[in-house]
Amino acid sequence: MVSAIGTLMVDCLATSYFTRFHLIKAQSEESGDKEKAAVEAHEGHVHTHATHGHSHGIVDSSGSGPSQLIRHRVITQVLELGIVVHSVIIGVSLGASESPKTIRPLVAALSFHQFFEGMGLGGCITQAKFKTKSTVIMALFFSLTTPVGIAIGIGITNVYNESSPNSLIVEGIFNAASAGILIYMALVDLLAADFMHPKVQSNGALQFGVNVSLLLGAGCMSLVAKWA
Repeated sequence: MVSAIGTLMVDCLATSYFTRFHLIKAQSEESGDKEKAAVEAHEGHVHTHATHGHSHGIVDSSGSGPSQLIRHRVITQVLELGIVVHSVIIGVSLGASESPKTIRPLVAALSFHQFFEGMGLGGCITQAKFKTKSTVIMALFFSLTTPVGIAIGIGITNVYNESSPNSLIVEGIFNAASAGILIYMALVDLLAADFMHPKVQSNGALQFGVNVSLLLGAGCMSLVAKWA
């Protein structure tokens, strides 16, 4: 609960910051355009583009365009944070496991888990339209966090006792933090937008289908979590 509330605060603050940043930048560019147009008019070389305004990234109130892009980028970054934290913990648990009976189902569960998280994160990155460099960095972070967690788990096998109070407390804190982030992002930023889409709202059969699909997906992931 605390993690979900914290995610809400970070989400709001980050969106507000980036919105103000782009608005100030857009206003600065618009001011520069007007000054340039005034100079050109004064010199007698009035260009056609001086008669109409530019909207270089001005945040509109309709919820589309640059403002929507900012929203997608904030969502993607917060979602990746939750996935990274969760992936490291799962990797440590897998790396520290010594029994084949524990490792095999854990690998299977981890594969399904990372596959669906990767699909969700990839869709968000595509919507956010990051530059190629940022996209590659985010993809690498997602790809490497679980192997890094596994390496850490292997390295601390001799001193790590998953049943000790300290280990359980640390693992519980990280799991709770990542769970709060992911639940908030899924319900507020991802599913809510899809469920409130006009196409879904105007079609009863589609509404029933998406709700049933949500419940089936949650059930399947809960079943996978039994071995994770």
